[in-house]
Amino acid sequence: MIITRTPHRISFFGGGTDYPTWYLRHNGKVLGAAIDKYCYLIVRELPPFFEHKHRIVYSQMENAKSINEIKHPSVREILNYFNYKKGISIHHDGDIPARSGMGSSSTFTVGLLKAMFALQGQIISKNELFKLAIHIEQNVIKENVGSQDQVFAAQGGFNKIDFLNNGEIVVTPVLMTKENVSVFEKKFMLFFTGLSRIASEIAIEQIKNTTKKEKELHKMGKLVDEAYKIITSKTPKFKLFGKLLDETWKLKRTLSTKISNSFIDDIYNTAMRNGAIGGKLLGAGGGGFMLFYVEPENRMKVKKSLKGLLNIPFEFDFSGSEIIFYRPYSENTLGNLR
Repeated sequence: MIITRTPHRISFFGGGTDYPTWYLRHNGKVLGAAIDKYCYLIVRELPPFFEHKHRIVYSQMENAKSINEIKHPSVREILNYFNYKKGISIHHDGDIPARSGMGSSSTFTVGLLKAMFALQGQIISKNELFKLAIHIEQNVIKENVGSQDQVFAAQGGFNKIDFLNNGEIVVTPVLMTKENVSVFEKKFMLFFTGLSRIASEIAIEQIKNTTKKEKELHKMGKLVDEAYKIITSKTPKFKLFGKLLDETWKLKRTLSTKISNSFIDDIYNTAMRNGAIGGKLLGAGGGGFMLFYVEPENRMKVKKSLKGLLNIPFEFDFSGSEIIFYRPYSENTLGNLR
């Protein structure tokens, strides 16, 4: 049995410039962080005593006799990628609901790839892990997803990520003192809107609009550099970071008619009236989680104003996808191998 733990992420700036349709022509960049909310996958060989050969448990439960019968796209294509011949059991458990704008699909893909390599006694580097996850999602499954979620899931950390037009991806950790990181984390409040959506479907319109929104996307990329400069200065003025979040949200919501709606706009405006400096909807849009920059003295006021929404405390994760339990063989099998 192998258990992997893979972090979800929050994105601050640059979302939309991490789609290949954009960065392979113009370069792209994002600023974000992995957080201590995780996707757990329990993976083991399934004994050959059942009518089915594979069991996959997530929001649904699948019992399949062959890989190609499996409906979950990441599971099906990853098992095909490994040309996996044995039976397998994959059980998902998570801290964050699926389709919520925090990279849950890519987190699952990264965690499963990590587990499959370990199941075969192999180690994969963090760089190779996110590159393979991107390939599986974008080229094999052909989902309309960007490239940042896989990087944060594999690498962890608080990073600036550059997506170059030659296809290379460069990860630059944000260097801050431990004290500044602690202060910075406490400036944010995360709320669940209660709405879920399929990111790939929401992103279609935004991708189609890419050539029409070049000015906005270039500006969103520049905001990454401005925000990075603020937080890496010796005496960072974090409130300016919050104001930039408001600016990037105003740009982001113009990229597609499906990014925001009246319900989301009402949440945003309510938070801003009650002390938030800035904020944004996480992920492709349409629902999921909203992130707000709020000074400590206004946190309670904002929380009360959004009392119908679930407030989720968090801290940054600096480990990335990890194997937290590793016992690929039974004791009897180990005895035979000795």
